[in-house]
Amino acid sequence: MIISPANMAFWIQVIKVATALFIITDSFGNLPFYIALTEGVPPPERRRITLTAILTGLIMMAFFVFAGSLVLDLFDLTLDDLRVAGGVLLLIISIEVLMRGKVAAEHREDIGVVPLGSPLLVGPGAITTVLVMTKLYQLPAVVLGVLICFTLIWLVFHFAEIVFKVIGRNGSLIVTKIAAILIAAIAVRFIRVGIQAFFKII
Repeated sequence: MIISPANMAFWIQVIKVATALFIITDSFGNLPFYIALTEGVPPPERRRITLTAILTGLIMMAFFVFAGSLVLDLFDLTLDDLRVAGGVLLLIISIEVLMRGKVAAEHREDIGVVPLGSPLLVGPGAITTVLVMTKLYQLPAVVLGVLICFTLIWLVFHFAEIVFKVIGRNGSLIVTKIAAILIAAIAVRFIRVGIQAFFKII
């Protein structure tokens, strides 16, 4: 089968989109946070949280692919506004994890949406990337690249259960505390960068 130059260009665009988003979403880097936020959660519920996070990320990506620029312009929002909002959400959750040792049971069904789906997976970086990609590449290539990226993310989180088994409960508790501090630091960074942009501080 001969691949035409047009088809080759399309698939190159798909690979570029998928690769860029996979790096930006940093699913491997988010594994400690995933472990921290799902510590003590039964495997079936953990899988539901994973699916919720993936679906949340996909829905957000689809939103920004098809209507992101329009909505940001409509409400006069910037990516720095989203950065500060995401930072505040992360900071609240990190404090809860540090105080309780884990996310409260009544909030577990929500952690797949916030903070796993957003802003950890789909934050300002991923949103910026996909907005730029929609202007550079064909829309079908961007959509397919997003789908491939989130399939890879699902695989990473799916096999996180192996990590749970290897490190055990004590290891999981240690990772939980460290990850909570890191989440808080990331939250502060989001807020700081957003505020700096508001006041144009370098």
